[in-house]
Amino acid sequence: HVGQRGRDTQRQSTLAASARRANMRDAFVCHRDLTGAHVAIVDDVVTTGHTARALAACLRRAGALRVDLYAVARA
Repeated sequence: HVGQRGRDTQRQSTLAASARRANMRDAFVCHRDLTGAHVAIVDDVVTTGHTARALAACLRRAGALRVDLYAVARA
């Protein structure tokens, strides 16, 4: 795992769409140098995209050049 949750968050499914972005703010940390890397996020379900967006931002701050998202379902 490259990006990991740095703090406990509420389950996104229990929150209104408007609260999900705030719940994910600074939720992830990355302790690796990803300079120039191509990283894939694999998720089961994407609803609002706030979790994937927050993780992708964390990976980009760590230097990832490209971040792709693969999901089984879109709700």
